[in-house]
Amino acid sequence: MKIIYYSLTGNITRFLQRAGLEAVPLSQAYGIHEPFILVTGTFGFGEVPMPVAEFLITHHRYLRGVAASGNKNFGQNYAKAGDTIAAQYNIPLLMKFELHGNDRDSLLFKEKVGKLDENPR
Repeated sequence: MKIIYYSLTGNITRFLQRAGLEAVPLSQAYGIHEPFILVTGTFGFGEVPMPVAEFLITHHRYLRGVAASGNKNFGQNYAKAGDTIAAQYNIPLLMKFELHGNDRDSLLFKEKVGKLDENPR
């Protein structure tokens, strides 16, 4: 399944590189017409980044899951963009990870992507 990501600071790019998964930057994904998993960061006090929100307006029908990065220093707003997107589009929140994640996070994400590949909606 295609993975689309938005990474303003480079943390998500690093996370996906560690996982060894091919992914397409959000800026190059407009016009997609196939199922995808979204990986995004969280901005401000738990907000979905505006480019992500705008992209999902027209592409949400293909969204199958979301993973979100955040900073645990923000407490209840940690990676909240993932919660927001999952609730708004009724799709699974695959995971949350801090900043660029760690090796365990990368392995877990690969597992979850594999399961979605086996059982797409």
